[in-house]
Amino acid sequence: MEKEQVVIIGSGCAGATAAVYTARADLRPVIFEGMEPGGQLTTTSVIENYPGFVDGIDGFELMSRMKSQAERFGARFEYGEVASLTKAEGGFAVSVKGRDTVWAKTVIVASGARARMLGLPRERELTGHGLSVCATCDGAFFRNVPVSVVGGGDSAMEEALFLTRFASEVHVLHRRDKFRASKIMADRLLASDKVKVHWNTEVVGIEDKDGSVAAISLQDTVSKKTRRHETNGLFYAIGHIPNTDFIEQGLVTLDDEGYISSPGVTTETAGLFVAGDVHDREYQQAVTAAGEGCRAALEAEAYLAAQGA
Repeated sequence: MEKEQVVIIGSGCAGATAAVYTARADLRPVIFEGMEPGGQLTTTSVIENYPGFVDGIDGFELMSRMKSQAERFGARFEYGEVASLTKAEGGFAVSVKGRDTVWAKTVIVASGARARMLGLPRERELTGHGLSVCATCDGAFFRNVPVSVVGGGDSAMEEALFLTRFASEVHVLHRRDKFRASKIMADRLLASDKVKVHWNTEVVGIEDKDGSVAAISLQDTVSKKTRRHETNGLFYAIGHIPNTDFIEQGLVTLDDEGYISSPGVTTETAGLFVAGDVHDREYQQAVTAAGEGCRAALEAEAYLAAQGA
């Protein structure tokens, strides 16, 4: 049975970079793009913090360029969602929905993590148009205007504090009467004169004007009363869901939130590597994902060389 040298699961920054490096090594990688080809960056209108683009670059364009670069060296991108990844003799079996199983000597899991959403109407359409899940990525677009942050953990505190550098005021919306965040982070937030906290508050609706967020509907979780709150930016900081459901139990170790737990890009299973947001729960930036994609590709190349492949 002929096996692929490298299968890459995911086509965001980590997967695309891994594709460039493994393709240049003449390993002819196959990349399964998933249900969101190009990953989360394709929903970001302008990226200003990726090195090399002085005036910024559209997220979809950046990922299209990465894909074209990898294809130039022989990478093969295929639209498809991986249903399962299991160990097989001499490598791995990658089952893809709607097609035959693919056999691989090495696999790089770069399937990413999806941001938790509230499930409100028009969230997807407004993402990148006033609705964001990354203050570090998009905060600079909200200079001198009011913004709102949903969440009560450390990540919400960090996002809100970062936004105080740009926004005229930052409204933190939390559905409980106290934060889940560490005391030091909560105290730091509460000390900012730019921040206003709305306790026992949930977002129940989003209004837009000309295709961009203009206001939100808030509900008091105690009284159930609703009110309208004008805001130019709405940031979700309620966590991410790593895309690891397809991985056979025992191949990797998952932490309490489902992220692949590994000290680097190698895992406890020989020939299986990871890169990007699927295991990086700290930084979750395009440039760090690209760096890990590079590392995973080089490790896969070295592994195959050691196997005499």
